[in-house]
Amino acid sequence: MQSISIKTRSRIEMVDVTDMIQSLIKESGISDGICVCYVPHTTAGITINEGADPSVCEDIMQKLSELVPHHYNYKHLEGNADSHIKATIVGSSVTVIVEDGKLALGTWQKIFFCEFDGPRTRKIWVKTIDMKKLE
Repeated sequence: MQSISIKTRSRIEMVDVTDMIQSLIKESGISDGICVCYVPHTTAGITINEGADPSVCEDIMQKLSELVPHHYNYKHLEGNADSHIKATIVGSSVTVIVEDGKLALGTWQKIFFCEFDGPRTRKIWVKTIDMKKLE
């Protein structure tokens, strides 16, 4: 397993981590397999979405904030209940096929780390599975 460290700058933001993950795949040397990216935090997530137009990320964060506002009558006393809920909605992992040593993403797709309780230093754990070694 490999790890990526991310320093977020805002309370909520989406950070494109595609190139960092692709670098780890290159380092691993696998050509055909699977890459699992997992976020070990309860107030952050990871997703795949459009990376060509930054307004898509802005729209996603705005809508999540509308659906799950920061200030509400939550029972969780730490003041970040909305972050836990947003992380649950987005999810904590993505799995991507690796083909010819590259992430098999669609034309516009990127992998985004989603911060919901920042700014903080966070981690993404990355595990690559080489299909040739399983044969």
